[in-house]
Amino acid sequence: MREGEKLEHLMNPSGEFAARYLIATLMITPLMFLTNGQKWVRWLMARRRYMGVASACFATLHVAVYLLDKGTFGKVIEDLVKIGIWFGWLASFVFIPLTITSNDWAISRLGAKWKSLQKWTYVAAALVFVHWVTLEFKPGPALVHFTPLILLEIYRYIHIANKRKSRKQVVRA
Repeated sequence: MREGEKLEHLMNPSGEFAARYLIATLMITPLMFLTNGQKWVRWLMARRRYMGVASACFATLHVAVYLLDKGTFGKVIEDLVKIGIWFGWLASFVFIPLTITSNDWAISRLGAKWKSLQKWTYVAAALVFVHWVTLEFKPGPALVHFTPLILLEIYRYIHIANKRKSRKQVVRA
């Protein structure tokens, strides 16, 4: 890279694609409840793991572009005064075990623990949201992207709570 050449123009698109794939991946399960498992949602469900890995790949690209744009370790350290950078790094670190274990071998080795580990995806999503909002200081774009996921997760929570409530009523009867 020549002196003065910046990669900032790649920073936002790579981060947004990482966030979009992450959001789309997390929306699939609540969509299964909402649509009663229609064929197109089952098709997405069968490919959910690949979408999650794609999100992690775009996140890795985002980090690589960031590091190349900064150019030196010193400039990266200087950026640590921004709280939003911390949330981005934390999200990146959460993605590492999620991505490493997103293969058939890891799933079979971890058994039921794999699902518990994959729930950290929600932590990564929250960190990505805060990273986006605190770096831009404009919550609008992040909210536009995350609101469908938030609404679907609220629906999922209500749906599951209602199912549990109706099961308890059946058991009592």
